[in-house]
Amino acid sequence: MKLYRKLYSVHKWLGLTTGIFLLLLGLSGSILVFKDTLEDSIYTDINTVSVKSKPIALDSIYQIITRQYPNLDGLSWINPEAPANQAYCFRLYLNDAQLLTYDLGLLRIDQYTGQIIRHGRSDDWRLDLLEWCFQFHFSFHWGMPGAAFAASMGIIMLLSMLTGALVYRKFIWKVLTFKVRVKTKNWRTISSDLHRIIGVWSLLLNAIIFFTGFWMNLFAFEADTWHNEVIPTQPNTLVKVSLDKMYKEALSKMPDLIPNYVYLPTQPNKKFNVRGRLQNQNPLFAGGNRVNFDAQTGLFINIKRFSELAFGEKLEALFYPLHVGNYGGIFVQLLYVIIGLTPGVLAITGFLLWWRRK
Repeated sequence: MKLYRKLYSVHKWLGLTTGIFLLLLGLSGSILVFKDTLEDSIYTDINTVSVKSKPIALDSIYQIITRQYPNLDGLSWINPEAPANQAYCFRLYLNDAQLLTYDLGLLRIDQYTGQIIRHGRSDDWRLDLLEWCFQFHFSFHWGMPGAAFAASMGIIMLLSMLTGALVYRKFIWKVLTFKVRVKTKNWRTISSDLHRIIGVWSLLLNAIIFFTGFWMNLFAFEADTWHNEVIPTQPNTLVKVSLDKMYKEALSKMPDLIPNYVYLPTQPNKKFNVRGRLQNQNPLFAGGNRVNFDAQTGLFINIKRFSELAFGEKLEALFYPLHVGNYGGIFVQLLYVIIGLTPGVLAITGFLLWWRRK
């Protein structure tokens, strides 16, 4: 009985002290499941361009962006799969030498004219609401401390689920066999039964989502990351060989690759690489596919495929798709949206249970 009370007390206070943050993480995560779809709907007029015979060279676009941003940590093309009438989208890796801001940016450019359509920091909601939501989701817009705090929320949610499973262990099988129903006698019974039922049914997927979120934010606990964050970025060191040539060669060396991310270095010792999924490959297994080049010499370095990775690398490559739910079509995405809302519901019903006892 004493152990039960201690477990209940831990479960209760974890929920009461972090409930609002878990609610915000779950809500923002649910929105981001359909980020690309919402982006196309909200910003269709801005992001649509007039198709001409051929886009200008990637080298030219690189020059335009690096002139606009002369001190970039890096630059990546994040929509090489997009239709011909959709503007190229680039993620900017910035650094304002402040710990309390997370330095991501976004730039859209007309690939036929070279005109920059919109650009700026991702923490400016006027630039792009969905980019703002994306950065909020993993850092609360508190920079490196925020990223560490978001990772901590993942661990706290896992502890909350573990203590909850131990406290309500006698109900788990009953819930799974539909022997526990929501009693509508009053708000107390409704909140109690909802807390148990939702907690049990969302347990496994929430554990996966919060653990993978924690793992992807582990960089926020590294001393070097914090140290580098306050060092101003050096002026761009531009690549000395053709990006178009390396991109074309990457696709020829891995002809079954469907690219979804191209990294364009702007600092020394960074590699040019092309990433994506393979033809007929489920996005769940797409994290380990890439072709790497030396950006300063243009020399081919290596090819990596998911199937050839070591077990630990394969496991880590699964974390991103398992976190965002992009691997199973619309039904899996809807499931992730629903599960993303459960931390908020559990926080509310848990608070009502505590209020009832008080």
